[in-house]
Amino acid sequence: MRKNISKIKNETKAKEYRRKLSIRKKVVGSAEKPRLAVTKSNKHLRVQIIDDVKSATLFSVQTYGKAKVANSCNAEGAKKVGAEIAATLKKTTYLKPFLIEAESSIQVLLKHLLTQSVKTVSKFK
Repeated sequence: MRKNISKIKNETKAKEYRRKLSIRKKVVGSAEKPRLAVTKSNKHLRVQIIDDVKSATLFSVQTYGKAKVANSCNAEGAKKVGAEIAATLKKTTYLKPFLIEAESSIQVLLKHLLTQSVKTVSKFK
């Protein structure tokens, strides 16, 4: 359910939500080509593989919780998360390119994440 933008009091959050909605109008994942959603905070990184047709998260990898793969949200942590995504993809049938939804502020981490996952997937072929 979408929020009403006029009810968001913080102007920065309202702009952020508007940008997110404009991206989500264009990016829709399916079973053949799922969506890769990347979220970064100051401490952690979370990556989800999402099938929008079924409205389900296929799997997720993060740097926190019981199943964490790295301790921090830096370039090394992004490489470890990317390697874990590739290892999980190897077990499944989702080897086609993803549709990527991410904030513009995490482009460096996203580059490390994707290059590591592509290297790992290409090793398995």
